[in-house]
Amino acid sequence: MNRESISIFDIFKIGVGPSSSHTLGPWKAALMFYDTLVEKGVLHNVTNIQVLLYGSLAKTGKGHGTDIAVMLGLSGQDPVTFEVNSLNSYIENINIKKEILLGGKNSIVFNPISDIVFLMGESLPFHPNALTFLAECNDGDHFAETYYSIGGGFVKKEGQENQSSDTKELPFPIDNASDLLHWCMKTGLSISEIVMENENAWRSEMDTRKRILGIWDTMKACIYRGCHTKGYLPGGLNVSRRAFDLNKKLMPNREYADFDQWFSNISSGGNGFQYTLDWVSCFALAVNEENASFGRVVTAPTNGAAGVIPAVLMYFISFCNGNQEDKIIQFLLTASEMGSIFKKGATISAAMGGCQAEIGVSSAMAAAALTEVLGGSQRQCMMAAEIAMEHHLGMTCDPVGGLVQIPCIERNTMGAIKAITASQLAMQSAPDYAKVSLDDVIKTMWQTALDMNSKYKETSDGGLATNVPLGLSEC
Repeated sequence: MNRESISIFDIFKIGVGPSSSHTLGPWKAALMFYDTLVEKGVLHNVTNIQVLLYGSLAKTGKGHGTDIAVMLGLSGQDPVTFEVNSLNSYIENINIKKEILLGGKNSIVFNPISDIVFLMGESLPFHPNALTFLAECNDGDHFAETYYSIGGGFVKKEGQENQSSDTKELPFPIDNASDLLHWCMKTGLSISEIVMENENAWRSEMDTRKRILGIWDTMKACIYRGCHTKGYLPGGLNVSRRAFDLNKKLMPNREYADFDQWFSNISSGGNGFQYTLDWVSCFALAVNEENASFGRVVTAPTNGAAGVIPAVLMYFISFCNGNQEDKIIQFLLTASEMGSIFKKGATISAAMGGCQAEIGVSSAMAAAALTEVLGGSQRQCMMAAEIAMEHHLGMTCDPVGGLVQIPCIERNTMGAIKAITASQLAMQSAPDYAKVSLDDVIKTMWQTALDMNSKYKETSDGGLATNVPLGLSEC
């Protein structure tokens, strides 16, 4: 059996909101299809492309920007570097001209209204998030490929559904929490040290450290932007951005010019419970308001749950004297391994498992990471992850209007607070006496996902999405 080898940079990807599975995944799929056209040598023969969206991608694709994502991908734009401030004008230009420049090289007629088809009543068996690209060439040839966006920005091409994207041999192969604990006990290494040893199979430790700090820089920039941007979120729900006002309230008459000065003001403001709680909420709100606005975020492990880990890490560096590069790297390495284990043993796709697969997993990742950097043992880290997930089991994904706003944004604040609480409980406990293991809760999460009605899996067919009487308006 091929093991799936997952790097920290598979779990933490830089991209554009609002959804890793409905925006970043389809964007990457479009880039993959473009690469196929290039490889086949037919790019300049293509005269027409149609995109078919199935299942959850069809039902919530508009609210999640799936149509926008595939257009940007077909245009050859990179989600890591694309200038997000130009997104609206870029898409408007395609809509007006009714043409798209494939990879910036071949201009074809493309009408988003007719060439992106939302098949609301159809779903493909492998995964609810499926999309097919159909290309027609001037010599009459046709090309078609189907892709599955399986959560967290991971994409599978049809025909490769059961193949691991990376089967690199790692010094410490890990499929589940028991494997991880085995290696930790055998070597005496911490979770983050085990992960770093595995990362060395891909690249040098210096490169890994540099890239991890780059991930953190992106998270920091996202938090700072979110705390200093006011107004309403796009999409028609007229949801007001709250991080701006909360930041202003928490920092009255305090002057600063950049992130470092802002951070210094936060850290010097004390560590009272209400003050700390407000800031953790503010950090999480800021990230997910940016995410909802097509801002640049880091999947952690998804876009919809992107605020939990940055909020908990900001809590650690702001209120636990954790502003050290080694600690930040340690935190993110540990968090990534928890996300990897959940992906292998269950899912990180809300379309497969509901919101337990997003907020629940991110909370577990953050809880384990916080526990390690606070000095907890390997068993305590896994206990913290188990506690965090146990109290997210069964959480549904029911976005109002198909937008990653209600209840998604607030859920990131709750996931962050639960992570901190789970870490505290684990640090004050003896894991040897725990009745539920991390593997037990992952197995339970997957069983719960299988039992969950599809209307609670990112379809907006149930829950709050059908009970909140909010009329969408044009924006």
